[in-house]
Amino acid sequence: MSDGDSLLRLSGNDGERADAARNRRLLLEAAALIVELHGAENLTMDEVARHAGVGKGTLFRRFGNKTGLIHALLDQSGKDFQAAFMFGPPPLGPGAAPVDRLRAFGEASIRRCDFQGQLLRAAQEGPEALSHPTQRLARQHLGLLLREAGTTGDLELAAYELAAYLNAGLLIHLKEERRMPHERLLAGWHEMVERFLPR
Repeated sequence: MSDGDSLLRLSGNDGERADAARNRRLLLEAAALIVELHGAENLTMDEVARHAGVGKGTLFRRFGNKTGLIHALLDQSGKDFQAAFMFGPPPLGPGAAPVDRLRAFGEASIRRCDFQGQLLRAAQEGPEALSHPTQRLARQHLGLLLREAGTTGDLELAAYELAAYLNAGLLIHLKEERRMPHERLLAGWHEMVERFLPR
């Protein structure tokens, strides 16, 4: 299965009506805005419904509870990120050299953690997180870029190593507890990419 096939499978239309799709979009946009402005800990169903201009009953019917809303928000964010690195403009998307795309992938991942790191960390906890479709697709993408860059050896393990650096829990620890600045994390990613490139 190609990366494109994986993306289509993840983001396929579930047949929802136009008004239901509109409400879903409004609710997810409202939730994302609250997380960005006030943090995930201040995300409440009441506030999401109010910001979206949608009845609270609609919100609960659609997502069930706050956990369901968070998972939906993460799934949408993951699909948007997948579309960006698979079909978007370079250097993250196609059209740039593989090395430039590797660097851009890490930079974009680190920026995503700035926006919703707490949500990402919750989604990446536990061994089952490594089997999530978005995680598998990210590793496939990293492995493909390594191959295109001329890297040899065990590319599957190399992709796991690169993906581990971008784990939300690790990035949050380095930023919040170790007080590492954004620039240092980007430099560390670039150094790590260099280690896997052919000499």
